[in-house]
Amino acid sequence: MQMPRALTLSTSLTAGLCAALLAGCAGMQSGAGTAGAGGMGGTAGATGAAPASVGPGPRGGVCNAAPAQGVIGKQGTPSVIEKARVASGAAMARLLHPRQVVTLEFNAERLNLVVDGKGRITAVRCG
Repeated sequence: MQMPRALTLSTSLTAGLCAALLAGCAGMQSGAGTAGAGGMGGTAGATGAAPASVGPGPRGGVCNAAPAQGVIGKQGTPSVIEKARVASGAAMARLLHPRQVVTLEFNAERLNLVVDGKGRITAVRCG
């Protein structure tokens, strides 16, 4: 018995759509909606700016935010982000802007640097 042509077309379209969705999801990285080397960063914020991030370096490991608190009040430049990451012992770091959409899963190896609207670091925490 042969299937009606409309049913075959519908099944083909559904399968194609599912494949396209899966392919799109496969291109996304987890953990910090990660970007850049080492799986850092987050998804773009409401301003459309991509989060600044620094990849793993020689001391990558579990984060301890206490030694990195000295960067509060400084501009979130790549060198300051790296200095904070190394001080914390974290494997990765990301800069979080106001109203930025980010992944929320906890990552013990990630340092989060929260900045205000002018790019100054206001909080340093792990996760």
